[in-house]
Amino acid sequence: MARPPAEELTDRELEVMHAVWDRPAEGAADAGEVTVAELRDALAADGRDLAHTTVATLVSILHRKGFLHRTDDRRPHRYRAARGFEEVSRNLVGELVRKVFGGSREALLARLVDDRLTAAERDLLEGVLRDNRDGTTDDA
Repeated sequence: MARPPAEELTDRELEVMHAVWDRPAEGAADAGEVTVAELRDALAADGRDLAHTTVATLVSILHRKGFLHRTDDRRPHRYRAARGFEEVSRNLVGELVRKVFGGSREALLARLVDDRLTAAERDLLEGVLRDNRDGTTDDA
């Protein structure tokens, strides 16, 4: 019996999504849209030299899973992200917290800062905490 397709992103699917998200979303009429060939070229430029058929298969899977939207029926097909980076990253972090840290965001935070932070990382963290201080509620 065939296994149902996973709704989670594989590492390669996530690489393709990053290549889509990295496309300019402003300017020309087709801004933010990409073809399989353009994705293959973008991935190759980043050091992932995959066959055109491999990228086409990954795009097809991402379309079926609802991560990519085909913008029209012209050939070559053009695709646009159906889910943004913010949504996908939020979901992936949520899965990580549930699967690895038993649902504890505190455990994730402790793990992240367990290693010595650089001065830049510490400044960034302090800035995020300062920016969120007024709008955060205490769940405890």
